Amino acid sequence: MRDQTKTDAPSLQARDVALDVLEDTLSFYIRVLDSQVSRNLDTRLDGLEVARGKGKITALFLIDGNPGIRSSVLADVVLKDRSAMGRILDHFESHGLITRRVSDQDNRAQGCFITDKGAALAAKVRAIVVEQSATFFDPIIPQEEQVQLLGILKRAYHRLQQAEA
Repeated sequence: MRDQTKTDAPSLQARDVALDVLEDTLSFYIRVLDSQVSRNLDTRLDGLEVARGKGKITALFLIDGNPGIRSSVLADVVLKDRSAMGRILDHFESHGLITRRVSDQDNRAQGCFITDKGAALAAKVRAIVVEQSATFFDPIIPQEEQVQLLGILKRAYHRLQQAEA
């Protein structure tokens, strides 16, 4: 057992810390980048109904672009469980961003529809997301590598969707 009381070790800086097996794992870098991208985006979205949390922006855009989309389809697209998606939709509805209406084809299903307030928020957030993506990644990943990385991530996402189906 290591003696935790000794402090003979030199004071380490973050750049000096050995990452162990994490050094060569995609999941570590994806988690770190996700954390930083999310933090940066939340700062830019401060005070808006889609700040803080995962899946809100995607759900808002999908509802805006696909009137009548069902919550189960939204959950499938963002690879979230239905209860988590239900909480997002409840939040949107309570803030007047969407309405839910019973489907004409199936009275057991509800479709999600954007409100004027929701559409205005989606337009505002769209501009923030596009600008944030560029200003966050441009200083750390050259543009041509971003294109390659985007292609890889898109393929991985689509394979995940197929695996979930």
